[in-house]
Amino acid sequence: MSSQGVKLHVQDTYVVMDNGILQVTISNPGGIVTGIQYNGIDNLLAVENNEVDRGYWDLVWNFAGSKGTKGKFDRIEATSFEVVVENEDQVELSFTRTWDQPLEGKAVPLNIDKRFVMLSDSSGFYTYAIYEHLKEWPAFILDRFRVAFKLRKDKFHYMAMADNRQRFMPLPDDRLPYRSQTLAYPEAVLLVDPLEPEFRGETQLRAEHICVEYEYFQNLIPDFVQVDDKYQYSCENKDNRVHGWICNDPPVGFWQITPSDEFRSAGPLKQNLTSHVGPVTLAIMHSVHYSGEELLLKFGTNEPWKKVFGPIFIYLNSLSDPEDDPRSLWEDAKDQMRTEVEGWPYTFPASEDFPQSDQRGNVSGRLLVKDRYVCNENKPAKGAYVGLAPPGDVGSWQSEVKGYQFWTKADEDGYFCINDIRTGDYNLYAFVPGFIGDYRYDVIITPSAGYDIVLGDLVYEPPRDGPTLWEIGVPDRTAAKFYVPDPSPMLINKLYVNHPDRFRQYGLWERYAELYPDGDLVYTVGVSDYKKDWFFAQVTRKNDDHTYRGTTWQIKFKLDRATKETDTYKLRLALATAHDAELQVRVNDEANSFLFSTGQIGHDNTIARHGIHGLYRLYNVDIPGNLLLKGDNTIFLTQQRSTSPFQGIMYDYIRLEGPASFNGNKKP
Repeated sequence: MSSQGVKLHVQDTYVVMDNGILQVTISNPGGIVTGIQYNGIDNLLAVENNEVDRGYWDLVWNFAGSKGTKGKFDRIEATSFEVVVENEDQVELSFTRTWDQPLEGKAVPLNIDKRFVMLSDSSGFYTYAIYEHLKEWPAFILDRFRVAFKLRKDKFHYMAMADNRQRFMPLPDDRLPYRSQTLAYPEAVLLVDPLEPEFRGETQLRAEHICVEYEYFQNLIPDFVQVDDKYQYSCENKDNRVHGWICNDPPVGFWQITPSDEFRSAGPLKQNLTSHVGPVTLAIMHSVHYSGEELLLKFGTNEPWKKVFGPIFIYLNSLSDPEDDPRSLWEDAKDQMRTEVEGWPYTFPASEDFPQSDQRGNVSGRLLVKDRYVCNENKPAKGAYVGLAPPGDVGSWQSEVKGYQFWTKADEDGYFCINDIRTGDYNLYAFVPGFIGDYRYDVIITPSAGYDIVLGDLVYEPPRDGPTLWEIGVPDRTAAKFYVPDPSPMLINKLYVNHPDRFRQYGLWERYAELYPDGDLVYTVGVSDYKKDWFFAQVTRKNDDHTYRGTTWQIKFKLDRATKETDTYKLRLALATAHDAELQVRVNDEANSFLFSTGQIGHDNTIARHGIHGLYRLYNVDIPGNLLLKGDNTIFLTQQRSTSPFQGIMYDYIRLEGPASFNGNKKP
C-alpha cells in the first residue's frame, strides 16, 4: 500500500486519521481509539468490546492519605477536541479534560491532554499525553497510568516480546471459570479445558486426574495443564522496547514501540507488564508493580507538577509475500524499533512541552571503581549503568517517580555519554555490576540546551571495611544466579522450560518446602555452590493447619585465626527484593537475641509475580570479634514474618569482611 498523504475526517462522534496505509478512528471528544483498519481487516481492535474498552489511556488514583495501592480506576475520557496540526504530511489531534473545583472528590485533579499523531508514509501512529497538576489544587495519589490496546481475539494468537520470549497464546475464553482453575491469585489460572488443540495435548486427560509423580511427567511437558499469568511476561524498562501480537490470517503484526525511557518511573531496572492474554498490549508509563507503596506518586498541597508521557508508536506491519513465515513480522518490528530509537527525540510533536534535540543537553564522562581489596589501581566501571535523575539521596533514582530519568551503559573502559537530556537539575547516579552499593555524584548537574557537559573521571568507592573472608553470589541486583528449581509438572508455562528466565514459572515458592522437607537451608562456605545450594528466595513454610512459619537459613564457615574483642567484622547483605519481610541476623547461637534486624521491609510482591528482583536494599552489619570463634562459626538468617506464602526476601549477594588488620587477602 502507498501513502496518499494524511487526511482527517471529523464527524460528530468520531475523528478518523487516514494516510492510505491505515485508518484510525477515535471517539469525539472522548479520545478513545475505537477502530484501526489495516491490510484488509476492517478493525484490528476487539470488536466484541464496548467502544470505550478497545484503545485508551487509563489511570488509577486515590485521595491523599489513602492506604495501600488500590484506588479509583479512570479510563480517561476527554471532554474537548482540537485539531493541532493538519496538513498532508502530518495530523496531530488533542483530546483534553480540564479539572476545576466542582470536580473535587469526583475526578483526579489533573489537566490531561491526550495527543494522537499520524504521519504520511508511516505504517502506524503515535500517542502521548501531558499531565498537569496546578499548585492550588488538592493533594492526591497516583497508582498507575498506561496506554492499553485490546485486539481481536479471533485474529491475534501469537505474542512476541523478545527473541526468546514469544509463543502461541491461550484464548481469553480459556481463562473462563469453567475452563480454568484460579490459582493463588486471580491473575494466575490453570488451563484445564482449553479451546485450542495446542493446549489440550494428545491424551485429553483433565488436570484433576493427573498423577503428580514428577518422573512420570518430566518428558511430557503436558500442554493441557499449562499456567497462564500475565506477570510471567513482565520486562525491565531497559529491555522494554517493542512487544506485540501477530495475526496469521491475513499476516499482520500489531506492535507497541517505546523508543525512550525518559518518562518512565524508577529507572532502567523497573519491571512493568507488556502484552498478555486478551489479546492485550500495554504501554506502562508508571506502576507500583515490583515495588509497592514506595512508588506511589503522592502530591501534596501547593505542589505543581507537569510531565509529558510518550510518544509511543503503534506500528503495524504485514508480509510482502504471503508465503513467508508470519513470525518474520517480529524481525521487521525490531528493525522499526531501532529506527524509532535512532529518531528520538522526535521532531514532530507539536506540544511546546516536548523539547526537541536542539533544546536539550548532553553529559559525558568516565566512571572508575576504587576497591583497594580488589585492586590497588582504579578500574574502569565496565558495563556500569549511569543515569541522571532528580536530585536525591544515594540510590533514590529507583523510587523516583515524578521527574524524568536518562540512563546509558558505560563501555568497557568506563566511558559514558548521555544525550538529549531535558533541561533541569539532576544528580548523576550509577551502579556497577560486580560491586555492591550505589554511586552518586554530589554536584547538581544542570544541562543546558545545545551544550555538552564533560565531567571527566569520576571514582566510585563501593562499601568496604576489610578483606573478603567469603562471599555468596555475585552482585548484580537479582537472584537469578542462585538455584531456581523446576516447577511442579502441574504448573508449567512451556515457554520457560529450559529457558534463561526459568524463574518466571508459577509456584516456585512452594518448591522450597518440597526440597527442604526436614529443615531449612544450610550453606557451608567452601563446600556448597551458590548456583546449586542457595535457593533463590527465602520464603515461608506452610504448616499442616495451613498457617505459615518463618524460616532460618544457616551459613557455616571457618575462621583460621583467633579473633580479638576489639575486632569488628562486617557482614554485607545485599537484597534483590523483599515483601512484608523482616530479616534478623544471629551469630553462633540461634537462641540468642538477634544482632541485627531490618525491621519490616518491602512491598515488592516479587515472589508471587516471578520478578527475581524488586527494589535493591543494602544492609551493613557489624559483628563484634567476641562473637566469632577460631574454627567453626554459623550465621543465622531468619525471615520471621509469616502470614502468607509470598512473604520473604531474595538475596543479591552476601559477603563477610574481616577487620582491616586482616590484610592477608588483599590483592595486588
